[in-house]
Amino acid sequence: MRYALVVLGGPYSQAATHSALRFGEALIDQGHRLETVFFYHDGVYNASRLAAPPQDEPHLVDAWVRLANDQGTELLVCVAAALRRGLLDEREAQRHGKPAFSVEPPFVLSGIGQLVEAGITHDRLVTFAP
Repeated sequence: MRYALVVLGGPYSQAATHSALRFGEALIDQGHRLETVFFYHDGVYNASRLAAPPQDEPHLVDAWVRLANDQGTELLVCVAAALRRGLLDEREAQRHGKPAFSVEPPFVLSGIGQLVEAGITHDRLVTFAP
């Protein structure tokens, strides 16, 4: 089956992110495909290249990046939610005259239409919220 996940919680403030990551890994272990993860609301903080958790905590941003690199999973970040929270990719930083960007590739800023499309084109859409 083809799965898409929606992550609404920040990486270290609720269990939503860690649960979504573990669920996605379990899907893959069971032979399913995790094709898309859409980060929305505070979930956009999962895309921050500036995250530096203590060494005794899981580095959730790096774990999402590994998942994307290993499985080809799309990591889509709601552009409106990200901009409101100060998360910009290189293109948006230039467009808004900001000196730096903070979205870690392969996370990609995307519109809410991509979430709707995922709900239509995937077999299952599972939401992880605080």
